[in-house]
Amino acid sequence: MAAPETPPGQCPQCWQHAYDKSIHRRLGPREDCPQCVDHMRNGCPHLVPKKPSRWW
Repeated sequence: MAAPETPPGQCPQCWQHAYDKSIHRRLGPREDCPQCVDHMRNGCPHLVPKKPSRWW
């Protein structure tokens, strides 16, 4: 099953890794995903843009 479309304000890679379990199947027991660890340490380089707020 493919990951659902990334919602605004979220990182596409993190969203895909959270919902597409086939990405982590190749990892061994207690083995961390290098891409996920990189995002946890360094933050997400790209976020889906949010619609402009019309509050003000």
